[in-house]
Amino acid sequence: MSITATPADTSAEIDPVTVDSARIRPIGSKLVGPGCPVYIVGEIGINHNGSLDNAFALIDVAAEAGCDAVKFQKRTPEICTPRDQWDIERDTPWGRMTYIDYRHRVEFGEDEYRAIDAHARKAGIDWFASPWDLPSVDFLEAFDQPAYKVASASLTDDELLVRLSQTGKTVIASTGMSTPRQIRHAVEVLGSERMLMCHTTSTYPAPTEQLNLRMLETLRREYPNVPIGYSGHEIGLQTTLAAVALGAVFVERHITLDRAMWGSDQSASVEPGGLQRLVRDIRVVEAALGDGIKKVYSAEKAAMAKLRRVPGNLATLPQPAAAS
Repeated sequence: MSITATPADTSAEIDPVTVDSARIRPIGSKLVGPGCPVYIVGEIGINHNGSLDNAFALIDVAAEAGCDAVKFQKRTPEICTPRDQWDIERDTPWGRMTYIDYRHRVEFGEDEYRAIDAHARKAGIDWFASPWDLPSVDFLEAFDQPAYKVASASLTDDELLVRLSQTGKTVIASTGMSTPRQIRHAVEVLGSERMLMCHTTSTYPAPTEQLNLRMLETLRREYPNVPIGYSGHEIGLQTTLAAVALGAVFVERHITLDRAMWGSDQSASVEPGGLQRLVRDIRVVEAALGDGIKKVYSAEKAAMAKLRRVPGNLATLPQPAAAS
């Protein structure tokens, strides 16, 4: 696999001993995988509620917190909305309207995404999206996406997976609401060499007892050549930090300006102050994890001289002869 991208934090040193090249994926100009800084995405989704001002504010929030990217969702409403739901009326902040009209109301078009692209570039942060249908992939290809995300709801859409694999970009696949056989099939369709997989529980918000973070270890064993990340929908930050401690190389959390705002994803999202703390603490946790090789740090030597009464000589004992 040829990799020409730079690390997620260009000021960070990547230890060649800890980097597993089979599990490294490029996302734009950055590398994601074991031995690289955790790649952090602020999932805007449709929390902008159809407002460019909200979208710009959320981009700024993510950039200021130190996220690597923000992510949106792109749908063709007539394709993604079941026909029997089109005419169902619902109350919205814009008055009572049919569900299909609501889906159009929160969907951005080309002009809006051109503005989003310019704003993200100015803020110094990448953006990409989860396309939910084939026309949406074609739409997003015009913006030179650094990666694509497969929403958990789309993991069984083979036609969409094939189209995404044809783009040649890294494809990040969430595994919520999916069985082991469905996950395996999606990997076979996408091809493991270009994908990154996220453990996910698709409830909004997700109860703590349903997060099943040990699935990160299970997925690493099952897919040894695929980097494994975490897409969380829970309330709170501790469990996302636990996912990083368990080895997640990619983290995605929904973000919002205010969890009390109207919208189905707002309550499972992280507000600006929480996002600042989350990014800060992820960097602390990944720095604390180290490389797993036991060593005596130079800073320990003063304490050793002061506190260790018996120096010990095990380290200098001759090694037993090898059996003939």
